[in-house]
Amino acid sequence: MKIDAIDVTVFTYPTRRESDSAGHSHPGKESQAKMAMMTITADDGQKGYAFSPAEIIRPHIVNAFLRKVLIGQNPFDRERLWQDLVHWQRGSANQLTDRALAVAEQAIWDLIGRSLNVPVHKLLGGYREKVPAYGSTMCGDELEGGLSTPEEYGRFAEKLVQRGYQAIKLHTWMPPVSFAPSPKMDVKACAAVREAVGPDVALMLDGYHWYSRSDALYIGRELQKLNFAWFEEPMEEQSMDSYRWLTQNLDIDVIGPESLSGKYFSRADWVKAGACDILRAGVQGVGGIGPCMKVAALAESFGMDCEIHGNGPANLMVVGAIKNCRWYERGLLHPFLDYDEPAAYLNSIIDPMDDEGFVHLPTRPGLGEDINFSWIEQHTLSHE
Repeated sequence: MKIDAIDVTVFTYPTRRESDSAGHSHPGKESQAKMAMMTITADDGQKGYAFSPAEIIRPHIVNAFLRKVLIGQNPFDRERLWQDLVHWQRGSANQLTDRALAVAEQAIWDLIGRSLNVPVHKLLGGYREKVPAYGSTMCGDELEGGLSTPEEYGRFAEKLVQRGYQAIKLHTWMPPVSFAPSPKMDVKACAAVREAVGPDVALMLDGYHWYSRSDALYIGRELQKLNFAWFEEPMEEQSMDSYRWLTQNLDIDVIGPESLSGKYFSRADWVKAGACDILRAGVQGVGGIGPCMKVAALAESFGMDCEIHGNGPANLMVVGAIKNCRWYERGLLHPFLDYDEPAAYLNSIIDPMDDEGFVHLPTRPGLGEDINFSWIEQHTLSHE
């Protein structure tokens, strides 16, 4: 089998999510958004697919790097092909990003799985058939009845527990919200959620701010009193020593790094430095499924959990294949949005959850997505 073609289809779909001036997602009026689907086709007609924002896999990236490296190659040589693409990153002036690598690598995994009629999580090792999910909220807003007050966070948490979630992670308020960032408001929201759901539901906080050490220490000590499970990204992650210091001064587990670049190399540095208690990686952030599995193995070798960042098929495949991950991140969730309604370009969501809070691993081959190809064809803007 050889890779014969790489195509990118850009299309529109309706969404009720909009971004504020800092890029945070919130509910809004229905509008049209753009999405890109990469298709990798083999010489026997088998295809693999992966979705991405169009900007990540724009024509220059596909033509100058992806096609140059992948066309004519055996997709089963996935690790070698990924390493060959990594070799081009420096010479690309960082235009070939880890996220672009991840899209291409996901499409290769999907092609392999579809050609063998096997889900990717089975190809990776197949550790489990279901995983408990935590409900991951959107960040706070100023929408009445949304997530604008600690009390609204508490009421939404009650609904999430009724839905079946065994754990909840808060994203609190961020600029341009008028009063953000505010350590005291963050703590009030966390306290309201703990009071609403009781002592048995696992809770986490993603601070998602560039707080100072003093603010992060204050929040972390308050979270300890509330028996939170972990504290995530309260400070700039490029300062690894700040996280080493925070980890040494808190009893609550500090998790990271989430958004830091550097693939598995930067994660290894964090483990060696003692900058986290739980390691963090997501497929899109570290350059693909393969490197994400390497991060999980790194954590396991040090007796650490590795919590996978974000939802979606690729991250779910990794969660299904590793032991040292307790949760699947399901979200982002908001009182005004229905997470269980699939995007128009999908016939169903990848991660339906049962009443006990478990997401069952897909049995469809490849990445397991149920793609609505007719919708994509009818709403195509360009086909490269």
